[in-house]
Amino acid sequence: MDKRVTIHGIKACDTMKKARAWLDSHGIAYGFHDYKASGIGPEVLESWCQALGWEALLNRSGTTFRKLPESDKADLNQAKAIALMVAQPSMIKRPVLDVGGTLVAGFRPEVYAGVFGRVEP
Repeated sequence: MDKRVTIHGIKACDTMKKARAWLDSHGIAYGFHDYKASGIGPEVLESWCQALGWEALLNRSGTTFRKLPESDKADLNQAKAIALMVAQPSMIKRPVLDVGGTLVAGFRPEVYAGVFGRVEP
């Protein structure tokens, strides 16, 4: 595969570890962007929202989101979700896989297999 592969997320996240292990076990070379350590710009999140929808990117089940004041959780829309994710990258669903511009949010082995044309046992 000659497409550039980048996995975006947070290094210590268990789901990230599973996704990276899957890529490693399938011999897929990739770059890693830790958006908690390095940050992420609103323009990147805007493009991800256009591709996946902000609802798919905003991790509402995580502790960071659940601890927000109700006023921050109310009346969510794309602009508000992007502002929350820029301010606290832990609220971004993990991982976000970019395979030559094709984006996948979250990790499911069968989805990764489909993206890379692999057959899972």
